[in-house]
Amino acid sequence: MRQVAEGVFLLRGRPSYAINVYLVGDVIVDAGTRHAARRILDQVRGRAVSAHVLTHVHPDHQGSSHRLCDTLAIPLWCGEADAAAAADPRRMAGGGSPRVDRVVRAMWAGPGHPVARALREGDEVADFTVLDTPGHTMGHIALWRESDRVLIAGDVLSGMNLATGRPGLHEPVQAFSTDPALNRESARRVADLEPSVVCFGHGPPWRDPGRLATFAAQLPR
Repeated sequence: MRQVAEGVFLLRGRPSYAINVYLVGDVIVDAGTRHAARRILDQVRGRAVSAHVLTHVHPDHQGSSHRLCDTLAIPLWCGEADAAAAADPRRMAGGGSPRVDRVVRAMWAGPGHPVARALREGDEVADFTVLDTPGHTMGHIALWRESDRVLIAGDVLSGMNLATGRPGLHEPVQAFSTDPALNRESARRVADLEPSVVCFGHGPPWRDPGRLATFAAQLPR
């Protein structure tokens, strides 16, 4: 893993930046697909870990949640509106067809796990503050640290083209967003914070708040 901000570490993945998992203080943020558990556990071995947080409940973020929580004996936390789906992945839903949702769950989703803490706007995680950023899922959250303007953004925006792997700002794929228009409102909200570093669910860290603000302002309303 490598440090991308004070106390924020990006775990190694293959291919790089495709599906990101972070260690933020002593909290694992997101968990990749169900095939990622071993590489996550290997990288956090010997480190103090007290909890696991999901930015949102999609199969490429919750896939290894149950195994991480079970192996490390840590609680699972997520946004309040995503808690039911975290416990029962059959309740996950994107914005596309039910058939597409079923195929993605079959490829990537892991077992459900009970949520010990439903997170709400203003809650504290490590030294970050929870922001409600709904749209991609209705319980999507981001984590914000005002002191150095670091944002853990989840999938409010993507930092790469998921088809080509090229870095750049993109909306999440609309087929997997519950409410794309609401997600754009969340994207504009986090861009208005002028973060110095944005840690995405997909893509390398972003360090250009001006371009982020311009991109968000040009999103359809």
